[in-house]
Amino acid sequence: MASLFIIQGDKSIHPLLRKLPGLLFIALMTVGFLQLAALPSVAHMGLGSLTLAMVGGALIGNTLYPRLQRYCDEGVNWSKHHLLRLGIVLYGFRLSLQHIAALGISGLVIDALMLTSTFLLACYLGKTLLGLDDKTVYLIGAGSSICGAAAVLATAPTVKAEGDSVAIAVATVVIFGTIAMFLYPCLYALAVTGDYLPISPQMFGVYIGSTVHEVAQVVAAGHSISPEVENTAVISKRLRVMLLAPFLMLLGGFLQRRTSSTTEKTPMAFPWFAVGFIAVAGFNSFHWLPDTWLTTVNQIDNLLLAMAMAMGALGVTTRLSAVRRAGAKPLLLALLLFIWLIVGGAGINLGITALLA
Repeated sequence: MASLFIIQGDKSIHPLLRKLPGLLFIALMTVGFLQLAALPSVAHMGLGSLTLAMVGGALIGNTLYPRLQRYCDEGVNWSKHHLLRLGIVLYGFRLSLQHIAALGISGLVIDALMLTSTFLLACYLGKTLLGLDDKTVYLIGAGSSICGAAAVLATAPTVKAEGDSVAIAVATVVIFGTIAMFLYPCLYALAVTGDYLPISPQMFGVYIGSTVHEVAQVVAAGHSISPEVENTAVISKRLRVMLLAPFLMLLGGFLQRRTSSTTEKTPMAFPWFAVGFIAVAGFNSFHWLPDTWLTTVNQIDNLLLAMAMAMGALGVTTRLSAVRRAGAKPLLLALLLFIWLIVGGAGINLGITALLA
């Protein structure tokens, strides 16, 4: 390892070799986080590997990493830009057009309405009422409306967000997504035993998938109710995740037009990785790859996203002091969105199901 550090500090060495210490450090730490996330006792909590990677990366970033920063920064910064985008593209192998067909038009309309209404509500509440900066609002809105930490991570390069803003957004969706894991089974029991709402297991599965933040949290909440609710919730959630790509393209186009209309000509990067995400999901719809290959690709993708979350995009670049300085407003925004997901989500699910039944 010492020889790697010497290589990293020598500017006459090939750039790839100078990145090696940081990449090796990231890989070793991330493998440890993935092993931890795979433990049954940890997996049962529904936190997910990305969340654990972010938390672990933040702890390392505020303790051990400052001593290694001058050796590892080049590899960490490279991973922030490249491993993240590749991980989002490969995420498309988890989805297919068959997921849309499984839920029908009502499931697609529900997910689209929940995404749109939640994100627009985040923009209004965050900017107008709470006075938060645009990047924090966009990240919290994306995490609440789509798929938690993965959506925050994917949105960050589109809005050019710093590590501190990303960490704040991830923290909020983790908190309320974890609460949702335990709350939704209680809501289902209340609805069924009290006969308050005309709701079926499939309808409640769509409700979970369209309103709960993280994929792992959706699985945990649905599993606590019944296998039928769990399966429907996962399919609904996958459909909601598929909307991430068009969301990123629309957001990138909006920011590009807004920037070009101001005196400050700072070009916004178009999220081409979102196009790759759609292309991969379309390719996956043909089922040309064997299941064993897909399992391997998904494992590689988990590693890439966790590396980006733990070291490149969040963890080691995050300072807890900056998170503390953000105050209670980001948490309040996430709380208001959480209330909307529960109450407004129930109304949208019941309304669209009745309308398109």
